[in-house]
Amino acid sequence: MAGPDVAAGAWDPASYLRFGGERARPFADLLGRVTARDPRVVVDLGCGEGALTASLAQRWPGARVTGVDSSAEMLAAAAAHAVPGRVAFVAGDVRDWRPAEPVDVLVTNAVLHWVPGHEDLLRDWAGSLAPGGTLALQVPGNSGAPTHRLLAELCTSPRWRDRLAAAAPPLHPVLDPAGYLQVLEDAGLAADAWETTYLHVLRGADPVLGWVRSTVLRPVLAGLDDADAAELTTAYAAALRVAYPPRPDGTTLLPFRRVFAVGTRPG
Repeated sequence: MAGPDVAAGAWDPASYLRFGGERARPFADLLGRVTARDPRVVVDLGCGEGALTASLAQRWPGARVTGVDSSAEMLAAAAAHAVPGRVAFVAGDVRDWRPAEPVDVLVTNAVLHWVPGHEDLLRDWAGSLAPGGTLALQVPGNSGAPTHRLLAELCTSPRWRDRLAAAAPPLHPVLDPAGYLQVLEDAGLAADAWETTYLHVLRGADPVLGWVRSTVLRPVLAGLDDADAAELTTAYAAALRVAYPPRPDGTTLLPFRRVFAVGTRPG
């Protein structure tokens, strides 16, 4: 989902949704561990283009669901999923968000890797839960994968480091499952944490490049003009083709690790 403003550059909902099915799977797996039966207040922090947020209202018909995002582009797309009195979308940065009332289910999906030091946010959000309320999070855990490592090498190479070193993907933007378990337990929640590595079967030309265009590559290209962006993208695409070679049937495999945690406040 769309990250906070710290990740520079406009979000493109169409590009992000090119792999909408693959990106929706972790959301479904995360919500599969949320046992809330009849929540009243549900919040999705970093709601993106809104389709998954709207699905929360289908799961819990009695809830008021609010999606929060900092991207004007994503919120414009999300407006199509708004339902008066049921599903609303509002502009806001997850780093500054605080609820007006206790929250029964708080979801943040594929957002916190954009926020350094987000452990403090999780502690604050845990304190905003209603008795019996649940906090559920999912973050990409693939910062050591070739997608990120190769891009970081390019950004810090002699050709680009003066302009892009600060935009290079960080090495350790998220915790492992044990780390999130500890954070949620220290905040007084009964917690569960796990990780999953998905094996996505991608199709088309340079599909891994297509995958990262709407995520980790986006803030890097935002700092370049068109000619320089094309030069860097060409070099990056060539390196990705070596790291993720197409199979005989033309498909490409992309392993993608994700980290999950769910914490529930005692009721």
